[in-house]
Amino acid sequence: QVQLVESGGGLVQAGGSLRLSCAASGRIFGINVLAWWRQAPGNERELVAGITSGGSTKYADSVKGRFTISRENAKKTVYLQMNSLKPEDTAVYYCAAGVAGSWYAANYWGQGTQVTVSS
Repeated sequence: QVQLVESGGGLVQAGGSLRLSCAASGRIFGINVLAWWRQAPGNERELVAGITSGGSTKYADSVKGRFTISRENAKKTVYLQMNSLKPEDTAVYYCAAGVAGSWYAANYWGQGTQVTVSS
């Protein structure tokens, strides 16, 4: 099993920044993709950004140029730096880990952290 614990969410004004962290523990050997998803009330969960063990990244069009995903293998941690935040970025953000090579096939999920952007 793999455990994922997110931190760093909170309330920020539009235009501000936040950095989310996700610490992984357990049987992380074999995890290929680490990703951040989000879900706003009434919406489906959507992929925000992902990063592979080789360092390839993928971003949702809505966050390109504003969000940056990175991973620190020694600390078994993945980060999401969010800049120029907009009210529409308000959601619960989830960390996910996947064994397969697909961006969308997550095997493990964190508990989520709330991000609220005020206008």
